Amino acid sequence: MVEQDENGVGPQHGDDLAGAFGGNVRRRREEAGLTLEQLSAQSSVSRAMLSKVERGEKSPTIGIASRIAHALDASLSDLIGAPGAAASGVAMVLRKKDRPVFRDPETAFERHIVSAAPGAGGAEMIFHHLPAQVSTGLLPAYPPGTEKQLVVLEGTLTVAIGGISETLDAGDSMFFQADADHGFANRTNTPCEYLMVILRRT
Repeated sequence: MVEQDENGVGPQHGDDLAGAFGGNVRRRREEAGLTLEQLSAQSSVSRAMLSKVERGEKSPTIGIASRIAHALDASLSDLIGAPGAAASGVAMVLRKKDRPVFRDPETAFERHIVSAAPGAGGAEMIFHHLPAQVSTGLLPAYPPGTEKQLVVLEGTLTVAIGGISETLDAGDSMFFQADADHGFANRTNTPCEYLMVILRRT
């Protein structure tokens, strides 16, 4: 379960990361030599929205954030920012309180980076919290060679990819090639939480 405070609100890292996310988007855009207009065309996100995101004035939804990341040839985790993991000998430790969290401002969907060293070996581990009756919508395809594996920790998850739909209950797992548009939905009246591993072989 995602920890909540007395007001029923989870970790505030997502709000804190809005400025960092926007700054990373601007940095990656400028490194790529793209204008706001060009990034808008490539991501199908309006120039006005991109400008607000870059200034940290607007927190994007998961769909918009994903389209921006793919247009910049970056992972969503790259734009959210690296976790504050601490080195200890040959190990890296990421404390729960230090997890970078992306929170969708419209649906309260949460994406927690739980990899202490994201990208090590080409793999990344993500924890998702999907509230009742919430869907991510279709997310853009990843580059060929990207694989996703997930296991449902709590609740019921419906995964749509490549024209098919699979419903998974707690304890069920799934593997798929992520080079097609795909999305995740919780069609029940209770929250769903699942752990995902993203492997990039490109």
